Amino acid sequence: MKTSKKKNKVANDEYIAVSQNNRKYRINSLFSEDLKINSKKADIKIFENEEGFTYLLWKNRKYLAEIIEKNQNKYTVLLNGISHSFSIESPISYKRKKYLDKHREKSKTEAIIAPMPGKIIDLLVEENSDIKEGEPILILEAMKMQNEINSHVTGKIKKILVKQNDSVAKDEVLLEIEK
Repeated sequence: MKTSKKKNKVANDEYIAVSQNNRKYRINSLFSEDLKINSKKADIKIFENEEGFTYLLWKNRKYLAEIIEKNQNKYTVLLNGISHSFSIESPISYKRKKYLDKHREKSKTEAIIAPMPGKIIDLLVEENSDIKEGEPILILEAMKMQNEINSHVTGKIKKILVKQNDSVAKDEVLLEIEK
């Protein structure tokens, strides 16, 4: 009986960063001098100044960077005042995640969650109204900055669980959309 071993072409120091909208970026090493993203050399330098602040230097522009939250392999990073959430996966955990996502039962209701703690400044939708993917839902103030929270699905607003001036925690359900 012949068995064939499929060689894994992925290096041990390769990771996959997956954004909230499921865009994926292959990174050769998080600590390499020659950082490569999707097999292309990235001219990004990460450094800390004398006051202890972390910056990214990209295309001769300096961006203030701060890790707001780290929970296992999920990160929320504030980059020049804009928060970005993503997960860092090994190639094996990424394949497992894709497999589980493909085989789980799809819900007809999608929850919109708070990406960060903050205060609800304004609700831009009403229950039973139609919404398209990318349309704004509400304004969330966090760290003295107002962030527009957009829908990531198309559907009908089923239930709004917050009201203006409410304080919300990270990952708190704000509203539900029926797809």
